[in-house]
Amino acid sequence: MISTCADITARPRPRSLASILLRTTAVVALCVGLSAPALAQNGPPGGKKSKSGGGKKGGPDDKGLIKPSMADTIKVNVYADNWFVLYINGRLTAVDSIPFTPHNVISVDILPEYPMTIAVMAKDNADPKTGLEYGDHIGDGGFIIKFSDGTVSNATWKAKIFFKGPLNREIKNPRVEHSAIPANWFAIDFDDRDWANATEYTEERVNPKAPYYEADFKGAKFIWTADLDLDNTIIFRTRIDKIGWKPRWNTRPDLDVSGAPFK
Repeated sequence: MISTCADITARPRPRSLASILLRTTAVVALCVGLSAPALAQNGPPGGKKSKSGGGKKGGPDDKGLIKPSMADTIKVNVYADNWFVLYINGRLTAVDSIPFTPHNVISVDILPEYPMTIAVMAKDNADPKTGLEYGDHIGDGGFIIKFSDGTVSNATWKAKIFFKGPLNREIKNPRVEHSAIPANWFAIDFDDRDWANATEYTEERVNPKAPYYEADFKGAKFIWTADLDLDNTIIFRTRIDKIGWKPRWNTRPDLDVSGAPFK
């Protein structure tokens, strides 16, 4: 029969100091051994729980707050010839990290909120004074984007040109045309109803470089304005609605990221 801590401590004390130390050590070891399983099962004294989040996974904490998780995000893949800046719901979301070449793909995770207003400024490589690249060449543009929720670029998007050239494809005496870019072109309430729809282009016409093929753009279309060669700065806009959509989370960010530059 196994003795308990009470049994051991209730027995008569031994006479020698060595015996006292030996028996005390045994009592401590036995008591710790007996209490460890209970501590592991019941937790620390007072019933306190570790700070690993309250409630079920993804559920509310003890104050009813539900935070979004990475499972709530969607991925966005973007390829531009040659550069872009992306705003979603009026907030700066992604900027092409390489302003010229090589042509790269930017992939970001976003926390979607619907209706979702998407606004993109895309620029082809072109001298602002001549519209030419590499001194005397006429380049061409191209833009494509895909969201993992199924949103893709196509001819339903709105598109407007703000920099064109060289006019009439004149290389020896190049002239360009600039239009003022509205300060709030990326805003949710910006009025783009009079803008023309984007023009779709084939993959062969745009001739994307290697990184494009390494990312998922299935179902998306290359878009630009009507002139892929001479139109150099384009703004695209679209709005994505999901009837009945509601966020799973009930928290909002407290930090202020307004006023981020876009040029």
